[in-house]
Amino acid sequence: MDNNDILIRLRYALEIKNAEIAKIFKLGGVEVTVPEVVKILTKSSDGYDDDDYAEDEENIKCNNVMLDSFLNGLIIYKRGKQEPKPGQPETPEPALRKSANVNNLLLKKVKIALALTTEDMLNIFADAGIAVTKGELGALLRKEGHKNYKECGDKFARNFLKGLAIKYRE
Repeated sequence: MDNNDILIRLRYALEIKNAEIAKIFKLGGVEVTVPEVVKILTKSSDGYDDDDYAEDEENIKCNNVMLDSFLNGLIIYKRGKQEPKPGQPETPEPALRKSANVNNLLLKKVKIALALTTEDMLNIFADAGIAVTKGELGALLRKEGHKNYKECGDKFARNFLKGLAIKYRE
């Protein structure tokens, strides 16, 4: 599942309009116009090889930096900007290093943006027809490098977005 597909599914699940997506990107620090949003949300018939902008007449490739910015913007859009505590420097978010942990980051940031509890997430997975234990979910939400960290596969991410669509479209 590529980043464009993640955005398409997330947009459908949360019923976000194109203008709102452009605003969310801006909150995350990336300037995207509404016509560019339409190009990003257009399904591609072929796969992409690189993480750079792969622009043709109908598609714009959403790279890892753009997706990370969108997810950060979604948190700000849904919960508001968090001010740093007095005496603490503002720490920048680490950028995605590789595409393998995109799904883990998706779960973490959507959980934060929508203020979901562990039980909420387990129910979302159950709505999609997949049984996930608290331990498995905890492993998916752990920091990369932790001894119990588990990489989130496309199947889990797809089912999470499917369950999210079921929950928010009822």
